Amino acid sequence: MQYFTNIKRSMMSVLEGMAVTFSWLFRRPYTVQWPDKIPEPLEKTLPATYRGLLEVDTRICTACLACEKACPIEVIAIEVDRNSETKERHIVRFDVDAAKCMYCGLCVEQCPTDAIHHTTLFAATTPDIGDLVLTFIKPGERALPFKPKDAPPAAIERGAITQALLDSRRGVE
Repeated sequence: MQYFTNIKRSMMSVLEGMAVTFSWLFRRPYTVQWPDKIPEPLEKTLPATYRGLLEVDTRICTACLACEKACPIEVIAIEVDRNSETKERHIVRFDVDAAKCMYCGLCVEQCPTDAIHHTTLFAATTPDIGDLVLTFIKPGERALPFKPKDAPPAAIERGAITQALLDSRRGVE
């Protein structure tokens, strides 16, 4: 007798669950197919405080290394070279490993000139994990550190530098 009672209880449970499922069958869905059916790019709908991929504007970086020191998992690699004759410093390497970054924002808080900041970019998929190392200074090039007494350069749209790096890796012109 217990056997048939268990079967009846199980069938009632399945029918109750299916009743809930079928009640939603003809309702309008809450979700949309991404990225095809959204009215504007998702990056435009995210708040300015969104912690997406990091971006570095080397034009206003002072090479103080505060962001590198603040990073708890050593995602940021900066090399500064000093000319022995002129005593002038040059940034020769500024890499951010987006694959290791936990997007905590400690590096952004430490930067005195807001040279490093989060963007609203998040879709940096690639078949090669090495492509997630964002190189903001190309090998062989040097960048002069920004001096606060200089006039700041013209502003660039947030995310444009990182998007250009990602596009160049993907072969997008």
